[in-house]
Amino acid sequence: MLLYLLIFIISLAVLLISANFFTDAATEIGGYFNMPSFVIGIFIVGIGTSLPELISGILSVRQGASEILSGNILGANISNLLLVTGIAVIMNRQKIDLGKTYIFTDLNFLIGSFFYFTIIAYDGTITFSEAFMGIAIFLIYSYHLIKGNKEIENTKKTIQAATFPLKSLLIILVCCVGIYFGAEYTIFSIGKMAALLNIPSSIIALTLLSLGTTLPELSVNIAAIRKKNAEMAIGNILGSSISNTLLIPSLGSIFGTIIVPTNLLGFSLPVMLAAGIIFYLVAMDKKISVTEGSLFTSLYILFLIKIITG
Repeated sequence: MLLYLLIFIISLAVLLISANFFTDAATEIGGYFNMPSFVIGIFIVGIGTSLPELISGILSVRQGASEILSGNILGANISNLLLVTGIAVIMNRQKIDLGKTYIFTDLNFLIGSFFYFTIIAYDGTITFSEAFMGIAIFLIYSYHLIKGNKEIENTKKTIQAATFPLKSLLIILVCCVGIYFGAEYTIFSIGKMAALLNIPSSIIALTLLSLGTTLPELSVNIAAIRKKNAEMAIGNILGSSISNTLLIPSLGSIFGTIIVPTNLLGFSLPVMLAAGIIFYLVAMDKKISVTEGSLFTSLYILFLIKIITG
């Protein structure tokens, strides 16, 4: 058991570190090609922080353990909205303002993506014929983000690097290998631990794996808070949750049918919906107070206690 736990920790660390370096290197290459910063933010940083969930999810489907994908999506979204938001606000030590113009649309897409996932998962299986709409919704969301940032982007100038960052390209190639094998051994160790502990692998994905794969979002948010940009931290949480819910089941279902176990449908799925609705209601005044952040963190701890003791 300790051996498989050690494999889990090491492989998850390799997965997360590789994803982090991949994102940094891809951002540098995007800068060389003079990509607008909002495009880099949406498609490189956004997808980069979701790579651990995406790759581990695809591999779990290919290996016949698709319940790990559904457990990780639910766990990561609950962790993002309750734990990561709570920590971000508490670390900021004052209320966080959520932006000026587009926060309501982001919140609507968040709730919409959660209801989309509920619709395709309610019968316990997700097929590509059901999930492909997630890609279409994500493209609509991306268009909204690009349109909303055009005005701001037009006032900025991007400085192009003098020479092509060959080092960054090499880092990306190495990181792709790290991401693949990190995800593969993460899924392998989860299966072994689940068998030894006689608990569903979806529960390990819901707790340990989802906590681990939300570390990129947490690290990005901590960096943003240190730079006095706390509202960006909340934007990253929203974007990551929407991307996780729309893209991962859509892409994962290409490789096979995704199973959503009964234990997730009966408790974790309603909790994810409730977390989204609570976040939506709290954010209606465009700010999150430290007290509300503490409430989010407390709710997440209660969720974990219920999962562990249930």
